[in-house]
Amino acid sequence: MSRRPRRLPPLPDRDGLGAARVRMPRVGPWSTVVEFLIERTGDAEGVEQRLRDGEIRLGDGTVVTGSTAYRPGGMVYLYRDLPDEVPVPFGIEVLHHDEHLLVVDKPPFLATMPRGSHVAQTALVRLRRELNLPELAPAHRLDRLTAGVLVLTTRREVRRPYQELFARGEVTKMYVALAPAREDLALAVDVRDRLVKPRGSLQTVREPGEPNAHTHVELVERCGEPIVRQGKQGLYRLTPTTGRTHQLRVHLAGLGIPIEGDPLYPVVQDLALDGFTTPLQLLAQHLAFVDPFTDEQRTFTSRRRLPLTGTAAPDAPTAR
Repeated sequence: MSRRPRRLPPLPDRDGLGAARVRMPRVGPWSTVVEFLIERTGDAEGVEQRLRDGEIRLGDGTVVTGSTAYRPGGMVYLYRDLPDEVPVPFGIEVLHHDEHLLVVDKPPFLATMPRGSHVAQTALVRLRRELNLPELAPAHRLDRLTAGVLVLTTRREVRRPYQELFARGEVTKMYVALAPAREDLALAVDVRDRLVKPRGSLQTVREPGEPNAHTHVELVERCGEPIVRQGKQGLYRLTPTTGRTHQLRVHLAGLGIPIEGDPLYPVVQDLALDGFTTPLQLLAQHLAFVDPFTDEQRTFTSRRRLPLTGTAAPDAPTAR
C-alpha cells in the first residue's frame, strides 16, 4: 500500500527554523485564536505583529485574522522568538554528503535539534543555515553532550525510510568512552534493564519491568589517570542494540564506572551554559547500516578521538 504524501506545514521554514506548532485545547474560554495565543504566549505585542504580517496560520493553511474563531483541538502555526543562546565554540565536520544523506561529526555541547533553550545553537539549525539545506532533518539523535557520528536526511521525501532503520534497530552503533577502571568488575558484560525518563526529570531512571535497554560493555584498555574522577581510567567500547535516552551513561554509572565529565550521573551537578571546558568523554565512533534505497552497506566513522578537549575559540567553523 502506498503512503499518503505528507502535507507541508502551512508556514515555510525561516532561517533554518520551522514555525512553532501549537495545539489548541479542546476545552477553554477563548472565542478567537488570537485570544488563545495572547494568553498562551504572554506576548500580546508579538502576536499582534505576526497577525499584521500574516504569519499565523491554521493547520489547513488558513491565514488567521483577529476574528478567526477558536478551533478546539486544532493546530495553529506561528514563528517563534528565539532565546538568547551562548554560541557553542565547536565546529561540525562533514563526513559524507550525497543526494539523500548528510553525515557529520557532531561536537559535544551541541544539541541535535531545537528543544527548550537550545534552538539556533543546534546541529540541525546551524547546518541548515550554513549548507543551505532547508529540508535537512535528523535520522536519529545524539545527546547534547555526546559527540560523534550523526546522520541527517537532506530531502523530505527520503526521510522516513532512514528514520525507520534506526527505529527498528537495524543500525549497528558503536561508542567509546573514558571511565574509571575497576579491578573487581568482570568484563565484557551485557547490561539489560528497563529505563524511563520521568517528565521534568534530568535523569533517566531504572524501574521494574521488562527490559527495554541493552548495552554490551567491553574494556579495551587501561589508560592512566582520569580527567576528573579519582583512580585509574579505562577506555570502554559500548555496543547498544537499543537507544533509550542517556542509556549508555546510565548503564556505565550503574556498573560503578560513570563516564568522565558526566554532569548528570550518578549525581546531578550544575553545568554553566558557557561551560565548554570539560566535555563528556563519550563518542559515537562508528555507525553502519544497509541503505534502504540502494541496498549498499554504508559505514561511517568519527574522526574525533578520546579524550575530547574543551576549547575557547568562539569563531570555530560550523561546517567544512
